[in-house]
Amino acid sequence: MGVPGFDSPDEEIKKWLNHIALICLSEDFQNLKKELERIYAQSQMKDPQVVAFKDALYAFLTQEEDETTRRTGTK
Repeated sequence: MGVPGFDSPDEEIKKWLNHIALICLSEDFQNLKKELERIYAQSQMKDPQVVAFKDALYAFLTQEEDETTRRTGTK
């Protein structure tokens, strides 16, 4: 699932938002986010919760994109 552009139809954007919501509610996402929060807090990083959320979401989206690329052989 590619990232929708600003001129994408509403239905495509809604599907993308639903996909992100399902990722964020998953147990695997929550576990990764909590682990990153702990590591970032120990490192005294500024805003560890926000950075952990962004990094976890990016990791999940990138992983899915990589899996799609492997299956289809395209980018």
